[in-house]
Amino acid sequence: MRILVRRCWGPGLGHGAAGGRPTSQWRILARLRGSLGEEDGRDTRVREKPPWRVLFFGTDQFAQETLRALHAARENKEEELIEKLEVVTVPSPSPKGLPVKQYAVQSQLPVHEWPDVGSGEYDVGVVASFGRLLSETLILKFPYGILNVHPSCLPRWRGPAPIIHTVLHGDLITGVTIMQIRPKRFDVGPILKQETIPVPPKSTAMELEAVLSRLGANMLISVLKNLPESLKNGKQQPAEGVTQAPKISVGTSCIKWEEQTSEQIFRLYRAIGNIIPLQTLWMENTIKLLDLVEVNNLVLADAKLTRQTLTPGSIIYHKQSKILLVYCKDGWIGVRSVMLKKTLTATDFYNGYLHPWYQKNSQVQPNHCKFKTLRLPTKNKPENKLLLCNSALSN
Repeated sequence: MRILVRRCWGPGLGHGAAGGRPTSQWRILARLRGSLGEEDGRDTRVREKPPWRVLFFGTDQFAQETLRALHAARENKEEELIEKLEVVTVPSPSPKGLPVKQYAVQSQLPVHEWPDVGSGEYDVGVVASFGRLLSETLILKFPYGILNVHPSCLPRWRGPAPIIHTVLHGDLITGVTIMQIRPKRFDVGPILKQETIPVPPKSTAMELEAVLSRLGANMLISVLKNLPESLKNGKQQPAEGVTQAPKISVGTSCIKWEEQTSEQIFRLYRAIGNIIPLQTLWMENTIKLLDLVEVNNLVLADAKLTRQTLTPGSIIYHKQSKILLVYCKDGWIGVRSVMLKKTLTATDFYNGYLHPWYQKNSQVQPNHCKFKTLRLPTKNKPENKLLLCNSALSN
């Protein structure tokens, strides 16, 4: 697949850093931009050119691609871009550990577990899908600050789940931003480099993550090759066009049949379906919809669908295509498999549940046989909260 890449700074971008008081670190960076500032003891160890000493912060598959690029650069003795590379990641309940830790251990890179960041000297930090706010004290340890590889065209989709929200909202254009982080807030620092690509039609968040991870890794290496110049030419993010990409809760996976169109349901499925199966209610039981498919015109022309008065959530089994057809706000979606007590094909669900229901309720209109919107409790249920950021795409 060929991807068209173009640079995009966005309208109205000006020079300078975003907010914050003029600490010694920001003064050093100002001097790197060609401005004058007060003398600082750190100046004596600021390298003006590569090779750089890098501390990397990351967790997931997206971050692993960035780490892979940094490691390859360190191994390339001809170019001498990276002299030292160490890794900070977060604890994981998985015995295998997160993808970044797996790669770091495999590559014999020193690994620190957050909040431990080691005690070495570094020139620059790099963050990719880390999910933790970094303090000003930590940022100030790096003469060139900390760079963030963020998978969106900032200021659109600031926050922990940019790829999910890109797919969920049907964006046609996305991209990657290399920015310099600032303390206390996510994704507000100056932009050092930004490139955009078209979102491949009907791509899932996981598929889009793979494309953006490679793009972001290549962009980061480009920035590091000209780091002082990149910082000098940093652009402040515009005030216009800011959108947030907040955490996704389990409640987001509950389909609202009366409110959501078929397109919205398919976008939801492509955005989070591989992490949290979409959920609904069947005869007071929670049912998960595992495999959604679009309904073709031949199926839609079936007289069984056109001759009935249907309400959102109504279910019909289509024998020829062996799918469940579910009516939503503006039309139909198809479902190939579900999970009730166990995973069932559409045919199994029909034979085990739908057909017996029709036999038992032969005098009832078919539109009474329906899925209903599942409404999860919101209070005192912390287990219903789930942080979905790039890291969740790999779990």
